[in-house]
Amino acid sequence: MIKWLKKLVKGSDFVATKKKISVIALDPRAGKSYGEDIAGLFSDVADISVFSMLDGSAAGVLERADLFVASTDAYGSPEELAKHIPLDSQTMAIEASFRWSELRKLKELPAGSKVLFVNMTETMAREAIAQLEQFGITHIHWIPFYPGASLEEDVHIAVTPDEMRYVPPKMETVIDIGQRVCTSGMMIEIALRLGLESLLEGPAFQEYARSVATSNYSFDQMFARSVRLESLFHILLESLEDGVIGINEKGEIFACSRQAEDMTCVSAALIQGKRCEEVFPYIPFAACLRARQTLPAKVIKVNSVNLSVEVVPVIRQNACIGAFALLQRFNDVEVRQNELRGQLLHKGYYAKYSFDDVIGQSAAIRRTKETLTRMANSESPILLIGETGTGKELFAHAVHRASRRAAGPFLAINVAAFPENLLESELFGYEEGAFTGAKKGGRPGLFELAHRGTLFLDEVEGMSPALQIKLLRTLQEREVMRVGGNRIIHVDVRIVAATNEALERKVREGTFRRDLYYRLNTLPAVIPPLTERGDDMFLLMEQFRRELNGDFRLTEPVQDFFRHHTWPGNIRELRNVVEYFIYTDHRDITMEDLPPTLLLSGDALSRPASAPAARQDAPAPSMSDSFRFVLAQLYAASEARTPMGRDKLLQKARESHVPLSQQEVRTILSEMAEQGLAHVSRGRGGSQLTPKGRELWEIGQR
Repeated sequence: MIKWLKKLVKGSDFVATKKKISVIALDPRAGKSYGEDIAGLFSDVADISVFSMLDGSAAGVLERADLFVASTDAYGSPEELAKHIPLDSQTMAIEASFRWSELRKLKELPAGSKVLFVNMTETMAREAIAQLEQFGITHIHWIPFYPGASLEEDVHIAVTPDEMRYVPPKMETVIDIGQRVCTSGMMIEIALRLGLESLLEGPAFQEYARSVATSNYSFDQMFARSVRLESLFHILLESLEDGVIGINEKGEIFACSRQAEDMTCVSAALIQGKRCEEVFPYIPFAACLRARQTLPAKVIKVNSVNLSVEVVPVIRQNACIGAFALLQRFNDVEVRQNELRGQLLHKGYYAKYSFDDVIGQSAAIRRTKETLTRMANSESPILLIGETGTGKELFAHAVHRASRRAAGPFLAINVAAFPENLLESELFGYEEGAFTGAKKGGRPGLFELAHRGTLFLDEVEGMSPALQIKLLRTLQEREVMRVGGNRIIHVDVRIVAATNEALERKVREGTFRRDLYYRLNTLPAVIPPLTERGDDMFLLMEQFRRELNGDFRLTEPVQDFFRHHTWPGNIRELRNVVEYFIYTDHRDITMEDLPPTLLLSGDALSRPASAPAARQDAPAPSMSDSFRFVLAQLYAASEARTPMGRDKLLQKARESHVPLSQQEVRTILSEMAEQGLAHVSRGRGGSQLTPKGRELWEIGQR
């Protein structure tokens, strides 16, 4: 906490050395544009480097930087991004918008006109169109256009974000609105991440913010965060167990916490405004103001009590405007150090939701809540089984809140989102010097931080065999050993695991340990998908509508469509739909207002109520866009009479700008194997379509 407070009071405006910002984009021209936007505001205090996937500069592991700013299409997934940057790197996504000056040009186009929006890919074109409509460019009919798209004959106007190379010839009117620019909210986040908040007060940032189209949300967030930070200091001043004494640039006392009063036997009310050397001659405030540097902690005896006293200057715009003395009782320092480190490294480890937060009246959800409420009273591991987006983590929170460990910490980690070496250090911690980049003093793992609480392991099926062995030993022996360490640490942790795959099948395949499976599967519970929850979906929609401050209602045809939609994304997909409806700005939602993603694959994703039952032996894949892509690639490979592995599929996905992660590819291949559509081999064997799989693809092409 002392280090956190030092960062707060020192003022984040003083920058001793330049920061390093690395910008990563798919297209080099877009990357250059984003880099120039960032350099326009941060070049005086940061060096900006630009990397691109298409020109090969983003390949391999990049050099360390203080912040990596990456476009979502650069690598395709957070997991892929993690492979190209050093461990423990700070990352954030590029957020792009348009300049108001360009939007004004578009508003002058004749109402009702058909207008092409030309971009590199269909996804990029549709995303840009959605953003333009969000900013009020709705008086024209947008048509996404990209390489390979068909062109309607009666379209004569094209708009493009600096992609003239893809504009079809013979367009009567072409408006180049230039590369999209970084949002002002993104610039705020960069400044906050790097401790450069003072730049936000300068004229350059204010001018930039006025020129970029945005809502007031980012600014409200910035000012609210500033107010919270200021309020937090005053709250910390009174709530810290450490004593805090503050002086201004004249050496006059303006702050003295209750703890400092107790340690020094003075009254804060009586010393306000007095010279520091008169009241605290043993605290070297004057030396700190002169040196403008932190004076390391030293032990001073005050009233027969040994105090550790550290003095920290307050720097603002290169000027020293005061200092703070941080006081600790010496005997408490060592005891509290490890506890405070855990709080500093991992904040917010508590369960946010209870069973009351689970919305629904269906028999399936009531039965699930009753079952898990009983299981919560046990100390045995719980395995939550359910499709993606069904709310498994919410139930994990609720189980902890209903258990005897409710007063203890609750920690959650998505196992599949971490590379093996990083996951090991996250779960079990590491000692200083355990590997390159290891922090000084080491770091406790999640098992240590979850002591006497609950640890939620999401997508546990993604854990490597080596880590499965280490996890099994931890569960059996209730002890861990940090990476690079040699001492045993006893832990008391309850495990709640979750999976969206059939672990029994992975056990049979040999990719998941049988003994670990039975250890985690002590109390299994199935979380019902949205399709089994009846009209719960409308209760959930109403809750999301209130949360998002929307105002709409569903017509009967839409309600009937929803009742027969398969909802492959479950509750997560439902929330996305609600947010989409809000941005339509329509009071009554009709079938024309449905998101395009629900209608593009309507036959595959939705089924009419009167549809006859499928044959028992017919395959029933979800046929999502990702499923179709994998099926198409395997079909092409079978035509070439060669198998195709996961890595090759991911490479093809990146080349085609299809957002696919390793976990999604594994899930789709497993689904194909279960339905008899493909033979999936482990290792280098790759995957091959069966005759049934080839037939499915050929039928779909007729």
